[in-house]
Amino acid sequence: MTNSNENNYYIWTIGCQMNTADSERLSSILSGLGFSESKNADDANIVVLNSCVVRQSAEDKVTGMLTSLKSLKQRSEDTIVALMGCMVGPKTKALETKFPYVDVFMKPQEYEPLINLIESQMGIDTTGCLSNLQPVKPHISTHVPIIHGCDEFCSFCIIPYRRGRQVSREINDIVDEITLLTKRGVKEVTLLGQTVDAYGHDLASSTDLSELLQSVNRIDKLERIRFLTSHPIYMSNKIIDSIANLSKVCEHILLPFQAGADSVLKNMRRGYTKQEYINLVNKIRSQVPNVSMSTDVIVGFPGETQADFESTMDILEQIKFDKVHMAAYSPRPGTIAHRTMDDDVDLTEKRKRLKLVEQLQEKISKEINASLIGQCFDILVEGKHRNRWFGRTRTNKLVYFDSEDDMAGNVVKAHIYESSPWSLNGHVQDSEPDAIRGEQHGY
Repeated sequence: MTNSNENNYYIWTIGCQMNTADSERLSSILSGLGFSESKNADDANIVVLNSCVVRQSAEDKVTGMLTSLKSLKQRSEDTIVALMGCMVGPKTKALETKFPYVDVFMKPQEYEPLINLIESQMGIDTTGCLSNLQPVKPHISTHVPIIHGCDEFCSFCIIPYRRGRQVSREINDIVDEITLLTKRGVKEVTLLGQTVDAYGHDLASSTDLSELLQSVNRIDKLERIRFLTSHPIYMSNKIIDSIANLSKVCEHILLPFQAGADSVLKNMRRGYTKQEYINLVNKIRSQVPNVSMSTDVIVGFPGETQADFESTMDILEQIKFDKVHMAAYSPRPGTIAHRTMDDDVDLTEKRKRLKLVEQLQEKISKEINASLIGQCFDILVEGKHRNRWFGRTRTNKLVYFDSEDDMAGNVVKAHIYESSPWSLNGHVQDSEPDAIRGEQHGY
């Protein structure tokens, strides 16, 4: 493999954590070929946009970035411009026509087209470069995909059409990767899947997420385990027990409910009712004290009436999530909803409903976080932002604090003195590493 210290790459990423993981793996490949990471596209020999089309707003941002690269390509014809991710479907002719200055189009997790172009255009030997996809310099908290694709085909979602059907990785493969990551300084892993709690259902061996969590929990030097995104229909008692009883598994669950009305949930093809979802959350909370719950909500789905929307607000009021990822429905070409349903909630009404969800959730998050003032929690320190250290509690609360010491990678105890709906401020009580599960283990 020929290395070159003069070559740089730039990767721009938008979208879900799976995209982040894909970009990290591509970065590892390019670093292995001798490329250095650049902070801007103008200084790079290779520019890659990792795209998302789950929402129209994300697709618009990708289109804007692609358009901005036209002038860069005109200034430097030798610069390789690549588009990867969910904007790239099985057929790329329309994209090639719209963006003729893009050199290569890659579907999710498809790195070979770019690698082949690098070898042919730049004369770099790429033999064996795909054999090790772990990040060269991983972050203290790193994402590890355990499932690729999805079999659910929710009517609003384009993911199965772009990332394919569900394929789970073998447990040994995942454990080996995480073990290697811990040797490179990783303290926390987030296991990723579009429907992460369906892990293993497609494997010949009878395994599931709870068994994987048990295996990962035994890895030395690893301190925390997270996983996302879960689907309510696969959140089993075994998985809940793993969260409650495995020392390294964090007490935080991202469990999208998407809508509050049974009729809307049926049209979304979600596979559960409002009451079934509420019952599941109650069961989780009874078995995992102080667990934090996050969710996803879509407003303005086809056919959603005012009464249906009020049912969504009712769930938010009843459950009181720690965090809500919210969006107004936007039709995704090729999905079941796009093909079979009229987008009959006008944009003004969608924005109104979205604003009401935002206001309600801000109030709820403010109250929840304010209740933590005066308590002390273990924080895994991830890095610095604007000269302040930051890290997260086991329940995924973002905490900022001040210290003159190098705190990165340590687990410290922080006494919370201030809160907002989005984060907490704390005083560090103990700067020494502390991997022990504290008394306030729920946070």
